[in-house]
Amino acid sequence: MPSHELPALLGLLPDAVVARFLSRGIRSGRESPPQVALRKASEPCHEDARRWRTGPVRELAEEAMSRHDGRRTAADAWLAPRLHATLRMTRAEAADSRLWNFIALVVAPDYVVWRHKGADSGEEDGAAAAARFSGPHHTQAFARLWWAAELFRDGDDYRPVEVACRVQDVLNTTMRLDVIDHRPTAQAMLRIVERALDSGLRRPGDLVNALSSAVNAAGSTLVYDVLAPDADIDTDAQLDWISDADDSPPVPWERLPEGPHDGRVATSAVDALLPLFGRLLEDAPLRRRARDGDAEITSTGSAVSLAKSGDHPSATLPAPRDVRSTSIG
Repeated sequence: MPSHELPALLGLLPDAVVARFLSRGIRSGRESPPQVALRKASEPCHEDARRWRTGPVRELAEEAMSRHDGRRTAADAWLAPRLHATLRMTRAEAADSRLWNFIALVVAPDYVVWRHKGADSGEEDGAAAAARFSGPHHTQAFARLWWAAELFRDGDDYRPVEVACRVQDVLNTTMRLDVIDHRPTAQAMLRIVERALDSGLRRPGDLVNALSSAVNAAGSTLVYDVLAPDADIDTDAQLDWISDADDSPPVPWERLPEGPHDGRVATSAVDALLPLFGRLLEDAPLRRRARDGDAEITSTGSAVSLAKSGDHPSATLPAPRDVRSTSIG
């Protein structure tokens, strides 16, 4: 439990304020954030609505720490879909770093320390990196989980999010790619990752990094959408899901919640990309990680079988482009 009384609603804490107060003592857990100063510097959240309550977010953080004590990385797969289903908002709202700053410094700083202390190289005394409290969407402790759920869910189905969170390299590398905004691309890549995990492939992170680099270098969201068209997201259904937050019960802890019924990815679109991604993976060298003299994978031959074989029309693909700004909100 926090050592201070939580405000009823979430707030917006500017980056400059975080930079002024975020000490090594706070990042290592030796000191508590200055709650009075942080709350005074925060702005009220977007509206006085139930979806901005602090209580449910705090409860999720506490439960994640309790049930995953001793295996911190496993908390990501549990927390990501539930955080997304609790904080129902548009991508534009989620792109506001001030919201995540507030959650990390005011609502659950102990979670940030618990999850990331000692996990970031180059930090003395095992302190969590500053970017885990206030940083880009793919690094900040809570933003990375919400965006993982948003980018890798299949409509209302959060099961692909669990797959994504099982390999940290998906969150650390794949989630940074602009092409992940193309839903069939995201689901096709996760299909390959899931097969790698099911096959017992050692160190699947190497495969994830090789695949991510190859897919991103080979094409853009626009071109992949030509090869594997994605249906338009049902924006009305997504906004209805957000507005229903006031009447929705807390997210379940023992089963996955339901996301917005804004449309799933067509299986045919995913299948259209699998052969292409398999060929890209075949040409992509896997990173060699020598450890304790173990033999490592140095080619993708065995990994390619994880992708559906078949021919795919060749194409000259232009450089990637940023399409995140086109999302609803």
